[in-house]
Amino acid sequence: MPNTPVRLFPVAPSERVAAQTWFERPDRTPRKPRLASSVVLLRDSPRGTQTYLSYRRGESPLGKVAFPGGSIEENDDAQVTWYGPAPALWAKSMGADDARLARRHVVAAIRELFEETGILLAGPDESTLLESNRGPEWMAARTAIATQEASFLELLGKRGLGLRTDLLRPLSNWHSADFALRRFDTRYFAAVQPVGQDATLLEGKGVWADWKPAAEVIAARESTALGDEIGQPDTSGLTLGELVVPAVEITLEKVASARGCIAYLSSRRPAAVYQPELVEVDGKPCVAVRAGGGAEGSSQHGR
Repeated sequence: MPNTPVRLFPVAPSERVAAQTWFERPDRTPRKPRLASSVVLLRDSPRGTQTYLSYRRGESPLGKVAFPGGSIEENDDAQVTWYGPAPALWAKSMGADDARLARRHVVAAIRELFEETGILLAGPDESTLLESNRGPEWMAARTAIATQEASFLELLGKRGLGLRTDLLRPLSNWHSADFALRRFDTRYFAAVQPVGQDATLLEGKGVWADWKPAAEVIAARESTALGDEIGQPDTSGLTLGELVVPAVEITLEKVASARGCIAYLSSRRPAAVYQPELVEVDGKPCVAVRAGGGAEGSSQHGR
C-alpha cells in the first residue's frame, strides 16, 4: 500500500470464512457489486446529534446495524416531479460522470428512507414538505413498496408530490471489499428529520431501530452495549466494529464531532471513493481503509 494513512477494522464474524477463502485463493474474481444508496438520518438532541440506526436481517453489505438504505431498483428510472438540483448537478457533486446514474441513486435514497423509516422527502412544490407521515395509509404504502406491489414514484404522482432532492446532501461512495460474498457500490447521503414526521419501523419486517447519539455510540464502541441492546443472536456480545461496516463507523465519528445537524450538512467534503481491502495483521484478517483528506474517511482514530 502507498504511504497514506490506513485504518484497520475487524472482519465481521459472518464474513471470516469468506475472508479466509480469499487468502487461500487470491486469484479469484470479485463478485460484481450492486448499486445501492443509504441515508444518514439526523436530528439534534440535548445528548448531541442523533442518527437513526436499524438492525438488518441476513448478511447485508450495509452491515448488521446500518443507516436506512438498499439496492437501486429498475423503477427508480421512472418519471417523477423533481425539486432541487438537476441530475447533472447531482452527478457533479457526487463526483460522477453519469447524470442518469446519479438520478437513480438519489431516487433510491429517498425511496429506501421512506420504506424503512416512513420519512418522506417529498412535497407538493419546491418549498413545501409533507407535514405528517402518520396514519395507517402511510404504513400500508410503505408495505406495498417494500413488497414491490406498488411503485414509489407512482405513489408520489398520485398524491401530487415531487421529490425534495434539495433536502439531501451527498457524503461519499463506498465499495464492499473484494472478498465479500455480497457486494454493494453504495452512495451515502445525509438528511435531517423533517418537522412533523416520525421515524418508525416497517410493520412485519423491522426488528429493531432507534435514534442514537453518535458520540455515545462511538464512546462505547469497544463494548457490546449496542449489540446486547438489539438482543439478536447475531448481535449480542459483539462490538460496534463487528456490527457495522467501516463506512458506518467512520460516518458516526464524523457526526459525533460535528456541532449539530446543520454544521454536519454544511461541511464541505470532496467526492471520495473508498475501496476497503482485505489484509492480514498478526495472523488475523482485517479490513484496511485508506484515509481520505477531508472526506468521510479522514478521521485518524486507530483500532
